[in-house]
Amino acid sequence: MEYKVEELSPVRKKVIITTEPQEVEAAIMGAVALYKTSVQLDGFRKGKVPASVIEQRFRQKIYEEAHQDLVNVHLNEVMQTLGVTPVSGIDLDGPNTLERGSGYTYSIEFEVLPEFDLPPYEGLDAEQEKVVLKEEVVTDVIERILRDRAQLLPVDGLGPAVDGQVVSLDFAAYENGKAVEGVNSENFNLALGERQALEDFEALVKTIQYGQEGESEIRFPDDFLARDLAGKTVTMKVKVHAIKERKLPELNDELAKSLGVETVDKLKQNISDSYVKSRTDLNKSATQKNILDKLLKMTKFPLPQSMVDIQINTLLAAQKARLERYGKSLESLGKSPDTLCVEVLPQAEEITRYHVLMLSIAKKEGLDVTDQEINAHIYQASLQSGDDFKTLREQYERSGMIFALRDRLLADKAMELVYAKARVKEVEPSAGQAAASGCAISKNMFTGL
Repeated sequence: MEYKVEELSPVRKKVIITTEPQEVEAAIMGAVALYKTSVQLDGFRKGKVPASVIEQRFRQKIYEEAHQDLVNVHLNEVMQTLGVTPVSGIDLDGPNTLERGSGYTYSIEFEVLPEFDLPPYEGLDAEQEKVVLKEEVVTDVIERILRDRAQLLPVDGLGPAVDGQVVSLDFAAYENGKAVEGVNSENFNLALGERQALEDFEALVKTIQYGQEGESEIRFPDDFLARDLAGKTVTMKVKVHAIKERKLPELNDELAKSLGVETVDKLKQNISDSYVKSRTDLNKSATQKNILDKLLKMTKFPLPQSMVDIQINTLLAAQKARLERYGKSLESLGKSPDTLCVEVLPQAEEITRYHVLMLSIAKKEGLDVTDQEINAHIYQASLQSGDDFKTLREQYERSGMIFALRDRLLADKAMELVYAKARVKEVEPSAGQAAASGCAISKNMFTGL
């Protein structure tokens, strides 16, 4: 086998591979030999079927496997000799079958990491906020637990409702007299004063008595999660079916046991531990982001387009999933696929820059990701999605997402190494951390948060 390398760009290579007839013959005979050991045909003992019969009977499959095996051998040899690892799939151009007595010439194209001088990444100075656990953090979570398990009892009188009460209502949004798709619900329970809905929406609800209807103009924020609603003003119509108040359960060991812990003290300790871990992880991530930004400002390099494309697809898939939670689709945004790609391009390029830098550091440090680590991640994803692990693994491989997953896991390893080598100084928490509980997750109604 001989090959010639063409540098198409700083991040893209083309390799032309030429194979002699003898190597083609060896590949075909190797595939025939494998079939001979496993195939059973009438009139022959297992393993005793003549090679000519095997080849005649299973010619297409044998030649396909011989072709694939030959290409795989070449790819491994070329990559090892060049000392490169493709960052995405490999494009093959050439005949898709072999012929006895003939050589085989084909070409492959693939993208690689750019070569550039790494910025100094050891011993960087960085700051990380301390985690301060305040009593009100635990208190807030306990109060949410009690509210979630409270009985809802009808209030005396007709209302309107006030903060702390729960309103059962129907709502629907209209624009120019037409219903806005996805912004409607029936018998929705809204807890007032808990930021479960837009402030103007709650203000409207607080004007409507039991059994009555009302409407008002509501403007969605410019940064609203559902981008097709962001900045829009709609007419919101509401009908109140019931106004209720909560009867909170007693905080005791029985309640704690219903949550999977033995005592109230243990429950409070679990909440404290969860908060500290969550906030520590958040603060660490913020510090790592600051370190990364500092490194990226110190160097420039070209980006492999295939890596950018993978991030574009990942971001659009995430946006699609968010919209589907609201009963919408990407098409409902009224934008072409090209427009959507352009919108997420800056973010995709930023993520790719991070990956390229960290992957280059990983290469220098000799870091690697094992198949076991990749499989462990896919297995966890299969548990969350309910998909079969093997099926999901095949989907990753067919779509090329296996490369993106490998790169992300390897980049994360490199980031951990850079963080471990940094001189991290603890500083007092910002006002934002002091005010945040960080532990509870509320079920918000079209808040966009």
